Amino acid sequence: MKITTAAEALSHIQSNQHIYIHTAAAAPVRLVEALAARHRELDNVKIYSLHTEGPAPYLDPECADSFRLKAFFVGKNVRQAVQDGRADYVPIFLSEVPLLFNKRIIKLHAALIHVSPPDKHGFCSLGVSVDATRAAVNNAKLIIAQVNPNMPRTHGDGIIHKSKIDFGVEVNDPLPEHIPQELTEIETQIGLNCAEMIEDGATLQMGIGSIPDAVLAALGNHKNLGVHTEMFSDGMIDLVEAGVINNSLKRRHPNRIVSSFAMGTRRLYDFMDDNPNLAMLDCAYVNDTAIIRKNPKVTAVNSAIEVDLTGQVCADSIATYQYSGVGGQMDFIRGASLSAGGKPIIALPSATNKGISRIVPYLKQGAGVVTTRAHVHYVVTEYGVASLYGKGLRERAKELIRIAHPDHRDALEKDAFERFKSL
Repeated sequence: MKITTAAEALSHIQSNQHIYIHTAAAAPVRLVEALAARHRELDNVKIYSLHTEGPAPYLDPECADSFRLKAFFVGKNVRQAVQDGRADYVPIFLSEVPLLFNKRIIKLHAALIHVSPPDKHGFCSLGVSVDATRAAVNNAKLIIAQVNPNMPRTHGDGIIHKSKIDFGVEVNDPLPEHIPQELTEIETQIGLNCAEMIEDGATLQMGIGSIPDAVLAALGNHKNLGVHTEMFSDGMIDLVEAGVINNSLKRRHPNRIVSSFAMGTRRLYDFMDDNPNLAMLDCAYVNDTAIIRKNPKVTAVNSAIEVDLTGQVCADSIATYQYSGVGGQMDFIRGASLSAGGKPIIALPSATNKGISRIVPYLKQGAGVVTTRAHVHYVVTEYGVASLYGKGLRERAKELIRIAHPDHRDALEKDAFERFKSL
């Protein structure tokens, strides 16, 4: 690994190449800035990434001829570019993103990554984000790393020897943090409704945000919970420290939390650092339904933008506006449904902050179906739990109307009657 400046390291990127950028809180901001600074020298560089925190200057309008993003997940920093046609969204299960690199469907010339400094054996760590980055590192011809003492050294698949890194750029920057928000009454009730469904000894999957935090906050009296999740945040730490999450009953990686990436506060990053009870693994493995199902009582809690009366789940778009991505929702919904005693849950508020129902007669025109109605088992709002598994369309509509916001139930009943001729 040659230690150099960001400008010198990025001078090795050439036109027409394919570049991968590290994920979420591990996004190498200094390298990204140096890449974008070369936009007048480069043409037709394709950038591949999942969600990245921080700025995405390569998507500024003046860079349109230089860089083209192919996003496997659309975050806040790239939404407008996707909407304006200056970037593309690639729908794909998170479990399959590494396969694009491993099978050489996408041939990577370079990977821009963010690592911890080498340890006494010369090994760096991908830290808070292993996900598809492990596969990108394995397959890219050129590895450029932002080396940061603030990056936790995590155990698992993210270990990379310094000899495998071509250029290292030393920084001492804090990682971006996601500060948990104070829970609303609605979120708290959704959390309680979900927590009532979670059994002692269950293996949990849940992500980041207010509803996962609300669920975790309601689990203080549970016992022997495990974690096998694509991502996690601060909400799990208190349960680990209290012994509620001990992973003792898991069949895959017992006594260890399994995840693929994480994002939260400095407290979370300190919790992850050199923690032997945490395995950060490739998302092709973590999100593999054949692996997920081997754990007991897998309970997967995922969110949605809207759910129609037959159970179709839109979770990645608002009509044609691309809001996020497929991610790992389907991987875990299916994995949980195949687990012995598993429970796949879609949880969402019954209405938006503007009072618009999120239980709808039909998905908006252009909306993406992330989870099909054949895969959905439970839908949870603050008004209760709708059990859809094994039920016909009319029964499903009745169940969903029951947990819809009271202000919208009459209209939904009318729409359901017109569609199904009876209820």
